[in-house]
Amino acid sequence: MTAMPTQDDVLGYFDTLSNWGRWGDDDERGTLNHITDGVRVAAAKAVRHGRSVSCAWEVAVPEEMERATTSCPCAAEMPGAEHMPEAFHNDRRWGYSSERLGITFHGNTVTHLDSPCHIFWDGATYNGRPHSMVDAATGSSWAAVTAAANGIVTRGVLLDIARVRDVPWLEPGQGVHPEDLEEAERRQGIRVQPGDAVLLRTGNGRARHEDAPGGGFAQTGWHASCLPWLHERQVALISSDTPQDVQPSGYDNILMPIHAVGLVAMGLWMVDNCDLEACAATAAELGQWDFHLAVAPVRFAGTSGSPVNPIATF
Repeated sequence: MTAMPTQDDVLGYFDTLSNWGRWGDDDERGTLNHITDGVRVAAAKAVRHGRSVSCAWEVAVPEEMERATTSCPCAAEMPGAEHMPEAFHNDRRWGYSSERLGITFHGNTVTHLDSPCHIFWDGATYNGRPHSMVDAATGSSWAAVTAAANGIVTRGVLLDIARVRDVPWLEPGQGVHPEDLEEAERRQGIRVQPGDAVLLRTGNGRARHEDAPGGGFAQTGWHASCLPWLHERQVALISSDTPQDVQPSGYDNILMPIHAVGLVAMGLWMVDNCDLEACAATAAELGQWDFHLAVAPVRFAGTSGSPVNPIATF
């Protein structure tokens, strides 16, 4: 196994892996710049069977979402109907239902996209902009989720680490290292290319489906040692069936190195808390570990992310 980076090494990643200025001083897209037109065309060629699967969890009510539903079986009798046009009153056969939703998507359960403005380090966010560009009333004016308004469409590559280690799932606190990534590539006959999205399966989704006991603060995920590998391979997006960072991280003064170095220094977009079980089962059945991936965030102005439903098409 490669020697693990020290805390000083990881702190050095803020400089050695930095993409600040790489695509210009006004760049807000970060690693999404790796997804060129040619990469998207190549991603379309990964569709060889026409089968699509979701990589997201269903958002539970009321655990993860506040929901107020209005149901009106006859719209002509709803409050305020007297102010509607005559045709509205004459058609008494139609009704409707509607919802008002409230959701906090950052955290350890909802499948969501993190944009670069989500994390600060020493008061700065991606490309050196100050945290003051995030306003409590209007949100972020820099590197918000709307920087990906046209969607993230690229080739996805699933690296099934639980399968490589021949375990149902990695235990909380067990990290994934570059050797694991390369062993998964070798066994699966795939290689991560520039512009790819890497989907990391630890088996945590299976553990959630089976209601396995949680680890509290401890969780499995990417180890900080993977950051140079992701930078060298020019990965555009990472996702995992966990909130990304292994916890504890192994570093006293860096709580979440994947989030901190990834978002702030690299501008590396990430999808947290995927459910990769259907994706992994389909990949194994078809013997195909790459696919067309589409991630379409809601265009919430000034937000640091969005709930998403990533779609993998084989």
